[in-house]
Amino acid sequence: MYLYLYLNICTIAFPLILSFDKKVAFYKGWYALWPAILANALFFIIWDIMFTQAGVWGFNEAYLTGLYLFGLPIEEILFFITVPYACVFIYDVLKAYVNKDLLQPYAKTIAFFLIIILPVIAIFNMSRVYTSITFVLLTLTLLLHIKYFDTRYLGRFFMGYLVHLVPFLLVNGVLTYLPIVWYNNAYNLGIRIISIPVEDTMYSMLMLLVTISIYEGIKQRKRIKQYQASVV
Repeated sequence: MYLYLYLNICTIAFPLILSFDKKVAFYKGWYALWPAILANALFFIIWDIMFTQAGVWGFNEAYLTGLYLFGLPIEEILFFITVPYACVFIYDVLKAYVNKDLLQPYAKTIAFFLIIILPVIAIFNMSRVYTSITFVLLTLTLLLHIKYFDTRYLGRFFMGYLVHLVPFLLVNGVLTYLPIVWYNNAYNLGIRIISIPVEDTMYSMLMLLVTISIYEGIKQRKRIKQYQASVV
């Protein structure tokens, strides 16, 4: 039963088909999207390999194709392509169809709340490596994002993140409920949203923030080059 593969296909199918919607024209940003996804995937796959080998999490072979790459199920590799694609698609759709940046006035407050609270939780849970590493990396990524972009994209990012939680809870709920992916509670807080470790919400935020930071960075660099060329 190749359920994990089917979930990957369902995750990307709808966003891929609608990438050619005239108002969003998501395909026009592929020049920035694919490098962002590949950079993100490289980082998270290395992390995934290490945590799988350490027994932090693992996979139920009953729901896999049986194909492996770098010691990971091929479905897990695809996850780091299909999910970021779908998430950035949500982010761009909201930019196209929601004119007002509703969360921009609160973006810095939300970011600094996370920057303060996440390291505290990490410090008190150093032995729970999924918790501590995820929370520290998200804190550092938020700080780097603010350093390079200030809050220019953060309002839109947080809105995209909140909307993405709906499909996230559905897909991740299936993955963890059956389970297709299992988690060793010795390495996390043991707090679950039904069957989903609470750390997964921050892991997903980290993955989305890394991808969008690179995505927007590449697009910003292109705009600067175009502007410089126009004034020469």
